[in-house]
Amino acid sequence: MTDRRASWFKGVLDLLVLAALTDGESYGYEIAKTLDGAGFGQIKGGTLYPVLNRLEEAGLVAAEFRATEKGPGRRYYTLTGDGRATLAEQGSLWLEFDGSVRRMLGQGGVR
Repeated sequence: MTDRRASWFKGVLDLLVLAALTDGESYGYEIAKTLDGAGFGQIKGGTLYPVLNRLEEAGLVAAEFRATEKGPGRRYYTLTGDGRATLAEQGSLWLEFDGSVRRMLGQGGVR
């Protein structure tokens, strides 16, 4: 059977990025490190930055470009009020879904 983790991950990545910003502002590389540290593996920029752009366009995150003395500048992302509300609402729905999946798999003998 095909390993479906990549498609599961894509389905929840928006929420994970929002969750990664709950402690304050961050930039793409740091968000990717946070997700990697949480066990999701290395996320490439080609996957992460379209998500950040989509979240910004939806008003769920705000972005600010900052120049640095050394190296290229960075875009820092912060959750907006709408982003926090969406994370709370959609996160709750995801946890309900997760519980349903766990119950069903448990009935099927998966432990």
